[in-house]
Amino acid sequence: SQEIFMKKLLLICSLFLSTSAFAGGVMQFTEDGFKQLQQQNAEILIDVYATWCPTCRKQGKVIKAFFKEHPESELTVLKVDYDKQKEWVKHFKAFRQSTLIRYKGDKEIGRKIAETDQRKLFNLFTMKAK
Repeated sequence: SQEIFMKKLLLICSLFLSTSAFAGGVMQFTEDGFKQLQQQNAEILIDVYATWCPTCRKQGKVIKAFFKEHPESELTVLKVDYDKQKEWVKHFKAFRQSTLIRYKGDKEIGRKIAETDQRKLFNLFTMKAK
């Protein structure tokens, strides 16, 4: 029946989303996804945001603009909810929302706090590990 088909489709979609730590794009932070990306030595941006934060919204627009201008980018953005994921906010030493932390694999290579200047943020997003 249609209901069974929809349940199967939802299951397949949820399995795909839960197992795909893929390069490029924006997704909600999960510990498993972060660890998978680190093991793959991936380009990662941790985006500590709050839904009520105007600076976070501006940063979100810059992130969208970055992917529009750099569709080939392998940067994966993991969004950490400042209000709901406090243990990860502490883990990343993000003392406020609107904190962007750049990783290459398991190494932090850059960080910006409350920055909205597109040029400075694009530099962070394309930063190479030393």
